[in-house]
Amino acid sequence: MSIKENGNGNHGTVGGNPAKGAGDHKRIINCSVTDPNKILPIKYKWAREYYKVGVANNWVPDEVNMQKDVEMWRDASALSEGERRMIIYNLGFFSTAESLTANNIVLSIYRHITNPECRQYLLRQAFEEAIHTDTFIYCCDTLGLDPDEVYNMYINNPAIKEKDDFVVRLTKSVLDPGFTTDTEDRIRSFVHDLVGFYVIMEGIFFYAGFAMILSLLRQNKMTGLGEQFQFILRDESVHLAFGIDLINTIVDENPGIWTDEFKALLVDNVEKAVELEMTYTRDCLPEGILGLNSGLVGEYVRYIADRRLERIRLEKVYDAKNPFPWMSEIIDLRKEKNFFETRVTEYRSGMLSWDERT
Repeated sequence: MSIKENGNGNHGTVGGNPAKGAGDHKRIINCSVTDPNKILPIKYKWAREYYKVGVANNWVPDEVNMQKDVEMWRDASALSEGERRMIIYNLGFFSTAESLTANNIVLSIYRHITNPECRQYLLRQAFEEAIHTDTFIYCCDTLGLDPDEVYNMYINNPAIKEKDDFVVRLTKSVLDPGFTTDTEDRIRSFVHDLVGFYVIMEGIFFYAGFAMILSLLRQNKMTGLGEQFQFILRDESVHLAFGIDLINTIVDENPGIWTDEFKALLVDNVEKAVELEMTYTRDCLPEGILGLNSGLVGEYVRYIADRRLERIRLEKVYDAKNPFPWMSEIIDLRKEKNFFETRVTEYRSGMLSWDERT
């Protein structure tokens, strides 16, 4: 079973069209006809499939052996200052970004989604965000990092603070406890915030960090940390795919919101996000490290931004090329280790193709 993109840019699951019959009157939002506690019959099969992928991908951070990372981190000659800076920056960003995404799901997105199969996946995603948050606690504790330094970077580091503040501004509507989706304008605001959350936060801001840390893994450096990021990236790829289907389905069910003015606003938001990510990248990699510099990462950010725009049916802006073709192999986590015996065993999932991961 696999998840593929169909011709209009949505993800359809094996099995074809949504179930016909009693589930036809279900809607993603503003559905007062069905009980959100009754998941059957399922209309949006893609939401159910993403849930099943998440269950198959289950993991916890302390399964990953980080003893070699500890030795490398303590060895002053094992990592350059640039590599250490890059690691700290990404731990600082991700440690608070994962909490921000979890809060968005639990406090805002979930209560506006009236469809039960989508709610089921959101609960799974919230659990995975908790695992990711725990991962950065585990990494900081294991490496003996100063938690005040790492966890306050979203306040003290201007490049990280700007990214977080931007996402908060983009998602302020749904965080209002009085916000509803009872009018076309408010539905448009809801989709605007979903794009800020899924497309920009999880789909753009996360991916530069993934490329940086996985570049170290590719060089056999900080391999435990790299494996943690592989697991997180696998989860985030599914989150992104779900979010895009969620956005596209809401637009399909409420076509009046998809005005030229609104589409231009979304493109503008993505362009601003790219600029913020470029600033972050230059600050994170001022001198560059082996095989990686801010220019290459910036090109990668533009490349994935184009991909995100196309997936929500907007025109690409940058026409950028992927400078990291090796990501297609290093991200593709088809196997997992038995961490007690250090054997490699076949991983039971692998349901997303590379095109859908990026």
